[in-house]
Amino acid sequence: MDKLRDSMEEQSSRHLRVLQVLEQLANASYPQTLAQLTQRTGLPKTTLMRMLNTLEQMAYVSKLPGAAGYTPGPRANHLALSVIRTPHFLRACRAVLGKLVVITGESCNLTALSGDAVQYLARVETTEILRLQLHLEIGVHVPLHCTASGKLFLACLPLRQQKQILDRIELAALTPRTITQREALVAELDRIRSQSMGIDNEEFVQGMVAVSVPVLDAQDNVIAAVACHAPTARISLSRLAEFAPAMRRAATEMSAVFLETGQP
Repeated sequence: MDKLRDSMEEQSSRHLRVLQVLEQLANASYPQTLAQLTQRTGLPKTTLMRMLNTLEQMAYVSKLPGAAGYTPGPRANHLALSVIRTPHFLRACRAVLGKLVVITGESCNLTALSGDAVQYLARVETTEILRLQLHLEIGVHVPLHCTASGKLFLACLPLRQQKQILDRIELAALTPRTITQREALVAELDRIRSQSMGIDNEEFVQGMVAVSVPVLDAQDNVIAAVACHAPTARISLSRLAEFAPAMRRAATEMSAVFLETGQP
């Protein structure tokens, strides 16, 4: 009986170690190397390597080329999105965004950093007749370098991690205003970091401007962003940016939603 109990406890401990690894990858803003995961989980390198190989085979973990490290895989992202789509969490997020839409008159989004891209978590559209509706389903990923949320996430990363991502991603020109020169983008990220507000001046979609502010956890880490987008035919970027105080209040409310619902 004691042997059976010990065996069950050992198996349970093994499962918890797997969850510990997935949690480390999910909470990290950048890919984790084997050495980093070893240090942060306290697991032996050989044990961790076997675990990562199994998780990679099952698509819960993705290994980037070379020594770039590991990120959550497609199945882990699908599982996380399923959790985020729970009715209680979505209702709470949309309630916060809905109040912001009333104040700004513009469509508002909740986004998060997902690997080397931005992921839409929730959205409330404006009721204005003239509006620019993004045909992007919740859960869809968009580029970092040309979106208000993406540039905010990049700007808030430690410089070493920011550099690693910029080394990996392509600075593709999606509009004539997209910043495609790395030096210019880094200078833009410095400005965004100092203001703690991301901007998109028709860089992602021509005729659309957007502003974003960070959603912070209890340790002041950026876990998401609240963003507003609008057509330039109705509002300028500078006018949209005047709603930043209201957006920051919404971001504080959103932080509480993440805490209350147990989201990372």
